[in-house]
Order: sequence, then structure tokens, then C-alpha cells
Amino acid sequence: MEMEVLPKKDSLRSILALLDNFKNESVIIYCFSRKDTEKLVTDLNQRGLNATAYHAGLDAKKRRENQERFIRDEVNIMVATIAFGMGIDKPDVRLVIHHSLPKSIEGYYQETGRAGRDGLPARCVLFFSYADKYKHDYFIRNMTDEGEKQKSQENLDTVLSYGNLRGCRRKFLLRYFNEDYNQNNCGNCDGC
Repeated sequence: MEMEVLPKKDSLRSILALLDNFKNESVIIYCFSRKDTEKLVTDLNQRGLNATAYHAGLDAKKRRENQERFIRDEVNIMVATIAFGMGIDKPDVRLVIHHSLPKSIEGYYQETGRAGRDGLPARCVLFFSYADKYKHDYFIRNMTDEGEKQKSQENLDTVLSYGNLRGCRRKFLLRYFNEDYNQNNCGNCDGC
């Protein structure tokens, strides 16, 4: 699986360029909020692409329906919040895009792990922007539990370190999960 981080400038144009390389392939795009999810689905569908949404604001029946349409390849682009993905075993996801900063490396790793489960090439792209950091900062500031606040800040700091990384992303991720990776070049990330 190929991993990279791109600047989040004119992200719709960047997403469209990525999707052009994955025509009719299964794609998951993770967004920060329900509003971002719905807007991106509208933008993609207006451009003739086949996208649907998944977030907690949809009723359970609609979420299940959209998920089943994605699994059956009736729709190839799932735009979702982190509410999507648990229990999804779709082996042929070719592209996972994080349109916004994830809340944690654990969540990011789990979500990128949905790409290429069939062993075929897949790509994971994170759009990086400090504007997204400020959204997370707002929610962290409003937490009342100090332990939860501190853990959320540590998670965000780790995600920012990953986004700013100038080396091997695979090594960073594996080291985070206490695994050794001693290769100098993984050959599968933008840092290598």
C-alpha cells in the first residue's frame, strides 16, 4: 500500500485528480464532519461521479442501505465520517483519502488498513492542513475531562508529527505501534 501526505489546497481539485486515476474503483474518503461529508458527496455527484454518504446524522436504515450499495459496487465512492468502517470487509478498496486530519494515529491506521485487503496495489492519501488542526483544537478546548483532553492533545500532536514527517511513514507508524522496521526505504511512501 502506497502512503502519502499532500497539502490541502484546493482539495476538491486534488480529489478529482486522484479519482481520475481510480475510475470505477472502490474508494473511501474520510471527512471531519457530517457537513463536510454531504458537501463533498454533492460536489462529486454534480461532476458525474458515483458517491454516497455515511455519517451518524443519517438514520440507521439509510446508513445500512448506503453501506450495502458500496459493498455491492452499486456506488464506488463512499464519503464518510469515522462512523463508517467497523466490520466492513471489502477487499478491493483501491484508494483511501483522509480529507481531514484524523483524530489519532490509531484511527488513521485502522482506516488506511481498509485499502488493498486483497493484496493488490492500493493508495492512501492524507490531505494536511493546519486549518484542520484548529478544528480539533476547538473540540479539545471544550472537553471537560482533563485526562481526555490531554490524551486528545497527544493524539493530535502525533498526527501532526506524521503529517510533517520528512522520512519513512511506514517506519513512523510501525515505531508508534512498538514494532521494529529497520529498512532504509520502504518503497511505498512519499518519504522514501
